[in-house]
Amino acid sequence: MRAMRHFTAATLLMGATLAASMPVLAEGDLTRRPEKLPDLVLGTEDNRYLLSQKQYELETGKSYKLKIISSGQTEYALKAPEFFTSIFLRKVEAGDMEIKAVMLTELEFEQEGEAEIYFVPIKPGAFEFYAEGLEEKGMEGVFNVR
Repeated sequence: MRAMRHFTAATLLMGATLAASMPVLAEGDLTRRPEKLPDLVLGTEDNRYLLSQKQYELETGKSYKLKIISSGQTEYALKAPEFFTSIFLRKVEAGDMEIKAVMLTELEFEQEGEAEIYFVPIKPGAFEFYAEGLEEKGMEGVFNVR
């Protein structure tokens, strides 16, 4: 019994030492304010299918704020299924509301409006985003997370 305790203690100590010597993969500093990303604008008066950003470059462990603005030229349902399941969602602000949720499935704009999402990417990869049903019109992009 005593030998088992020493073995367990030694194993835990060795595991802690190994964990302390492993490199940290996340590069962000969550004690800082979120980095503001370029706004994602959905449509304009001239082109209802214009998407202002086609690509975002992000880092795991770093806090971000993304404002999504709908021109109201048509109904937009912004989706990013794999991305939304690979982030820590801090909150969503829309109008005079602050929404705290575990995850998103989509942001739907039936008219002109805006929403801000505050999040931390936790998984690297290339994650597509798109306005559902409008992909063929060019309303799609990618979040590249390293």
